[in-house]
Amino acid sequence: MPIIRVEMWPGRTQTQKAELAKAITEAVVRIAKTTPDQTIVVFQDIRKEDWATGGVLASEAG
Repeated sequence: MPIIRVEMWPGRTQTQKAELAKAITEAVVRIAKTTPDQTIVVFQDIRKEDWATGGVLASEAG
C-alpha cells in the first residue's frame, strides 16, 4: 500500500488538491502496479515560517 506525502506551503484550494491527488494516484497505479483503493495521498500544509532552505526561513526569503 503506497503512502505518498505531499508537503507544501498553504494556499492550494481543495479543487487543486483533489486534482493533484488524482494525478498522483494514477501515476502510482501505473508505475507501481497497485490499485487506486490501495494508494493513499496525504497533504500537509507547512507554513513558510516553519520551512527553511539554506538556513533561511521561507517567510524571510525574497
